[in-house]
Amino acid sequence: MKLAYTLLLVLASVASAAEKPNFIFILSDDIAQGDMGVYGQELIQTPTLDRLANEGTLFNQAYTGTSVCAPCRSVFYTGLHSGNSPVRGNFEWVPEGQYPIDAEIVTVGEIARNAGYHTATFGKWGMGFFDTEGAPQKQGMDYFFGYNCQRHAHSYFPTYLYSNDQPIALPGNNGRDVGETYAQELIQRDMIRWLKKNGKDPFFLFYAITLPHGRFEIDDYGIYADRPWSDKQKAYAAMVTRIDSDVKELVDTLKALGVEKNTLIVFGGDNGSSFDPKSDIGKLFNQTMDGKLRGYKRGMYEGALRQASFAWWPGTVPAGRVTDEPWAYWDLMPTFVEMTGVEPPEGYETDGFSLLFFLKGGEAPERDYFYWELHEGRPAGAVRAARWDDWKTVMPKPMGEIEIYDLAKDAAETNNLADQRPDLVKKAKAIFADAHTPHPVWPLDRTSHLKKEASSKAWPIKRKRDREGYVPEGAIPLAEYLNH
Repeated sequence: MKLAYTLLLVLASVASAAEKPNFIFILSDDIAQGDMGVYGQELIQTPTLDRLANEGTLFNQAYTGTSVCAPCRSVFYTGLHSGNSPVRGNFEWVPEGQYPIDAEIVTVGEIARNAGYHTATFGKWGMGFFDTEGAPQKQGMDYFFGYNCQRHAHSYFPTYLYSNDQPIALPGNNGRDVGETYAQELIQRDMIRWLKKNGKDPFFLFYAITLPHGRFEIDDYGIYADRPWSDKQKAYAAMVTRIDSDVKELVDTLKALGVEKNTLIVFGGDNGSSFDPKSDIGKLFNQTMDGKLRGYKRGMYEGALRQASFAWWPGTVPAGRVTDEPWAYWDLMPTFVEMTGVEPPEGYETDGFSLLFFLKGGEAPERDYFYWELHEGRPAGAVRAARWDDWKTVMPKPMGEIEIYDLAKDAAETNNLADQRPDLVKKAKAIFADAHTPHPVWPLDRTSHLKKEASSKAWPIKRKRDREGYVPEGAIPLAEYLNH
């Protein structure tokens, strides 16, 4: 009897583990809506992404955290919009990486690990170097492989990558030119290895793919080799299609493990196109979809904030659904909490709303507003935007004039109604005041002394890292890593 009872407990435990849904967030670096066939792209082939979008729900108004790399990741990871997130701009840290997430903030990675999930991130981290509180292992990740630093990730043939905090020296690369060892190939291979090892148990996977971010390097132009395009255009198209084939391998692995029906995949980009619509890439690939959206990376218009995005969860997310209802990346953490039924730890806070009912075919959650700010470039300060209902407000210059648009009639944001609607300008100012939490590193209208000091310290280290062939001390050869 005792043996039978023990067996029942084990079986119950296994069944309970199997019922916990898995979550994969695939975040492509710089992909635009106009890059995917399902949004109308005609030159770049994305058959897997298009199929998954058609087998799930396609979002026309999914919003990023804000329109550049580090703060977008922070918004997803903390569930806080960019007026409250600890990271609100790209800010390089010493000796490597970006400004770290604070220790006291509860992250989706910590929630997943505390709930007994295997957790991992692959690709580009950008939320804190290994000696800071923002390190992957200190923020809920059991395993990390890829680039810690965003600037390091500009090279697709780098001299090193990291497995957790262990640098791996890559043969045949100098970090400057196209070399022998393609980083995305290693990152994809390591991700599939991890998934095969852990995918039978509940898992949380953040796949932060670096493609198609510049420098537009790839080991093979593939089907685009003979196109009458520039090398840059061929590389860009090949990078987008490489995302597609890598996602196919990921989904095929889920199916081989028999867990695809218990796995939610959300795909998105971290900002809109990185190209001006008049540029060689923007024009050739029609990234604005015939002017449907205005703006691009680092801006606050819809072309910078709306993402190429879909959700796929066979049997749970309705197939063939296309929706214009808006949501944002800070909604994903509370979605994970509800879909798993986990009890978040003390200190859990979010600006988001669970999308679970919406993902299953219901309406999107109601909210007072969406809000974005971004601290980039000079003059120092934040550009800002907000949306409520179909109204959109943009402050395209720090502490500048407020613009008002009616997205229901003017999705391309061509008709500024600010002079005609002082009531909406007043509403926008109230949202801006409510949504921004003051932070010493991210002031709205002046340069941060901390950022100046950190930048001056980082500069000689940057120069050292950028030196051709640089590899951190303690790096092990790739062959040694692969043998283990």
